Amino acid sequence: MEKDIRKNIYNFAKSWVLEAGKIIRKKMNDPLTIETKSHANDLVTAIDRDTESFFVNKIKSVYPNHQIIGEEGYGDEVTHLDGTVWIIDPIDGTMNFVHQKRNFAISVGIYQDGIGEIGFIYNVMEDVLYSAKRNEGAYKNHQKLPSKKAYVPLNQAILGLNHLWLCENRLVDVSAMQKLIKTVRGSRTYGSAALELAYVAEGTLDGYLTMRLAPWDIAAGKIIVEETGGVMTNVDGDEINMLGNNSIFVCNPSIQRVILDDYIKAGRK
Repeated sequence: MEKDIRKNIYNFAKSWVLEAGKIIRKKMNDPLTIETKSHANDLVTAIDRDTESFFVNKIKSVYPNHQIIGEEGYGDEVTHLDGTVWIIDPIDGTMNFVHQKRNFAISVGIYQDGIGEIGFIYNVMEDVLYSAKRNEGAYKNHQKLPSKKAYVPLNQAILGLNHLWLCENRLVDVSAMQKLIKTVRGSRTYGSAALELAYVAEGTLDGYLTMRLAPWDIAAGKIIVEETGGVMTNVDGDEINMLGNNSIFVCNPSIQRVILDDYIKAGRK
C-alpha cells in the first residue's frame, strides 16, 4: 500500500473509530437489548450491531471496493485477503460492556493483500487509542510505544490468560498451564482480547495466551503488537490464519521459545 493512500485511509479510519466511541458513550446508559449467540455467555447488543453497521456504511461510502469482515455479519462474505480488507470488532468485550460499562474496545484492522497495514484499538470509556501503521511504529494516544528489546526473565513476566481454558483445555494439558502460572510472576484476565493485545504492545503484559479467537478479535492487535517488536503465533508457533479461528500466543520475543517449548508444546495433547 502506497504511503499516501495508507495515510488517507488511516485518517478516515481514525475519525470513524473516535466518532463510533463517542456514539457508544452517548448511548451507554440507554436500556440495552441483550441477546446470546453461540452460547449463554456469548452476548450481543443492539449497540454492537449499530456500531458495526456504522463502520460498514462509512467504509462503503468512501471505499466501495474494499472488503469488510465484521463480527456481527454486516460485512462481506470474504474468502480471500486480496485487495484491501477491513476486519472489525465493533465492541470487543461485550460482557464487560454489559456488566461493567468499561473494559471494552473497538478494534479495527486494515489489511492489504494479507499484510497488516493499519490497526486501531480504542478503549472507549478511558478514551485511550492504540494505533499503528506498518513500519511506522505503534502509539498510545500520541505517545510512541517502545520496542520490546529488553530481556524479560520468565519468572518476572505477567501473562494475560483466559482462565476458562485452565478449567477445560482441549489443546494443551491443564497441568502444563498450571505449571506455567506457577512459574511466571502473575497472570491477569481483562475480558477483552483486543485490550489484552494492546497491553502486550505497551508492556503492561509480557504475553497473552488463549485457545480460540476469531480474526476480528486479533486483526488490529496483531499489527500494533508487531510494530513494537512483539510476536504472535498460534500455540504451535505457526502463522495466524486471518480468515479463521486460531489459538493465540502473543508475547515479548524473549519469552516466546521457552513458553512454546517447555510449557505449551510439552503439554500438547
